[in-house]
Amino acid sequence: MSTALPGETLLAVENVSLRFGGVRAISDVSFDVVKGEIRAIIGPNGAGKTSMLNCINGFYHPQEGAITFKGVKRPKVKPHEAAVGGIARTFQNVALFKGMTTLDNIMVGRTLKMHRSFFWHLFRNGPAMTEEIEHRRKVEQIIDFLEIEHIRKTPVGKLPYGLQKRVELGRALAMEPDLLLLDEPMAGMNLEEKEDMCRFILDVNNTYGTTIALIEHDMGVVMDLSDRVVVLEYGRKIADGTPDAVKKDQTVIDAYLGVAH
Repeated sequence: MSTALPGETLLAVENVSLRFGGVRAISDVSFDVVKGEIRAIIGPNGAGKTSMLNCINGFYHPQEGAITFKGVKRPKVKPHEAAVGGIARTFQNVALFKGMTTLDNIMVGRTLKMHRSFFWHLFRNGPAMTEEIEHRRKVEQIIDFLEIEHIRKTPVGKLPYGLQKRVELGRALAMEPDLLLLDEPMAGMNLEEKEDMCRFILDVNNTYGTTIALIEHDMGVVMDLSDRVVVLEYGRKIADGTPDAVKKDQTVIDAYLGVAH
């Protein structure tokens, strides 16, 4: 049973099913994300977590069910359309332009906010210059917020993994999303890097007011960060509630946690 939070529902996933040929990646899954919360999606490998994020931001189109975002039940959308609508995404594997600097990678996140024509931006003149200055100001604010001023001019391919993940978070924030999807934001990080990323995720939620849905395998992180947790196993929802309720759920313990905590 889901434990509902008071507040406005930002995203509703209703009876979504996704198949690849004869393989069911997601089976009749429903849950919601309330505006302003941090919502965790957990489960063993192969549970359908990333497939669910891919449905939410338009990479996959479920064969059954519906996804409602900001009160609008969406038809099939492309990732670009989801981004324009207010959904930003990070990935399990860092998806940055390795030869570009930190600043330029984060500037890519401002592309959807730019309104001047390619002609003006090509010659960096006129109205486009004024627009670019404003976008760069916002990017510099994000760089300060994420405490990466010292690498702003460094090509991201030369950065350690933990900093690359922070740059990717910055690029997503540059889109000014209503809903931020984080796919294993701490995968491959050491303890210090995880602590930093946890702090920034909480700050994004508190300072920017950004609603966050995240996939994460580190159960300590999930329990510390999230307001509510939905648990998937083999593409089906097996639990949904507060972190305390979920970690005591025997079905979750048997399927995922292994031991009672």
